[in-house]
Amino acid sequence: MLFQKKIICCACLLFFLLSTGFQQPGILYHTVNGKISFRSEAPLELIRASSDQLIGLLDINKRNFSFKISIRTFEGFNSPMQKEHFNENYLESDKYHEASFSGKIIEDIDLTKEGSYSIRAKGMLTIHGVQQERIIKSEITISDNKISIMSNFTVLLSDHNIPIPKVVYQKLANEIKAEVTATLEPR
Repeated sequence: MLFQKKIICCACLLFFLLSTGFQQPGILYHTVNGKISFRSEAPLELIRASSDQLIGLLDINKRNFSFKISIRTFEGFNSPMQKEHFNENYLESDKYHEASFSGKIIEDIDLTKEGSYSIRAKGMLTIHGVQQERIIKSEITISDNKISIMSNFTVLLSDHNIPIPKVVYQKLANEIKAEVTATLEPR
């Protein structure tokens, strides 16, 4: 009887291990003060703003990630009125509080080994409530148990249903240049 219970327990354990694929639990890295900045280079005006309140999480075993930023945290506009128009007329931050990017690192690299790597992050970029699947190239450096990320990419306002009124068409570009820098540490 005891022998049968041991066999059943071993069979259950074997089934569990096979069903989970012998995966290790995830090792999570996070940031709460990453920086994201953007530039709109229109014919009549250059608009810049940034926020150092980007939060993110990276599972280094599964290579899954999720980053988000509160829209109202952006600062540095040319005037208070420009910031107000950004929040109320374009990004509608009372309705769409956050922008996010979640997905998976495409490259099969060991994120526990120190070094610098060029990677592609594939996921859903959500801005103004509109999701777009994107592949964003990034540079990462792993050193001293930290992961530093740097990325430059563009966002088209039209891809996220953000209209540009004719009145400001020469002052607001459809193509916005974005830059992200963040250092992630073990959680």
